Amino acid sequence: MEFFQLAKERYSCRMLTDKPVEQQKIDKIIECANLAPTGVDKQPFKLWLMQSAEAVENIKKVTTYTFGANLFLVVGGNPEEAWVRSFDNRNIADVDASIVATHIMLAIHDLGLASTWVGKFDAPQLKTLYPEMSAYDLIAIFPIGYPADNAAPAPKHFIRKSVEEILERK
Repeated sequence: MEFFQLAKERYSCRMLTDKPVEQQKIDKIIECANLAPTGVDKQPFKLWLMQSAEAVENIKKVTTYTFGANLFLVVGGNPEEAWVRSFDNRNIADVDASIVATHIMLAIHDLGLASTWVGKFDAPQLKTLYPEMSAYDLIAIFPIGYPADNAAPAPKHFIRKSVEEILERK
């Protein structure tokens, strides 16, 4: 799919079917995440593929925003591994993890699947359930699946600021 078309068509899908996602598609999503650019190519991120019955139940303990999915990707950035901008000591682990998450979101749509970026989740509780996540700033959970037949973008999806409102020319 051409990138502009992909960016235009992708939306936050909040209605997924229980149809299993093929392993080949899961592998492609992870491969796209691994191709994402990061500051000084440090790759200070980690992904957790949550697909066992126990993992899915644990995701349901930390968020109600699961949208019928039985497959989730959690994305985190590790500040200890990230590049730090010397001028102001800005650690960009969260930026790097967000770039990776955006690649994931677009890859999901490109593969005929659907998702939404879930930011409303209890990260401390998730870290308690999975101590291996404790060093990471958990920025997103992606419920992944096939869109339901009646899935549609939210009305606000189509409301965009004008270019004049978002761009300042100097």
